[in-house]
Amino acid sequence: MKGQISHIVLVGAGGFAGSVLRYALSGAVHRCLPFSHFPFGTLAVNVIGCGLIGLFAGLADARQVVGPALRLFLFLGVLGGFTTFSTFSLETLALVRDGEPLKAGANVMGSVALCLGGVWAGYAAAMFTSGDLGQP
Repeated sequence: MKGQISHIVLVGAGGFAGSVLRYALSGAVHRCLPFSHFPFGTLAVNVIGCGLIGLFAGLADARQVVGPALRLFLFLGVLGGFTTFSTFSLETLALVRDGEPLKAGANVMGSVALCLGGVWAGYAAAMFTSGDLGQP
């Protein structure tokens, strides 16, 4: 139980740091591009997060410099708080590297379709409960 609590604290502290970083970076990008209607801040966060998780995973695999506690803090905490897209991307890459391209493709297609469907359904439910029956 004590080890599990320390893991929770590591992930939570990292998640706090990652969320603050996401907020700061996304806001900075939006301030640089104030009239854009494209989510460049989110795109920047996702690309940077994916680059960082790839770098850290490569270091962890090639040089064994990332131990279990640091992995929890960095991967699940900081980068998970920064962007879950990085975790999704790393897991998809792992499927490809493990010789499972169909599973990787299914993960990509399923994640995009189901997540967009989930956002649509949640938004539609909110509109329905508020009495606004317009399209999301």
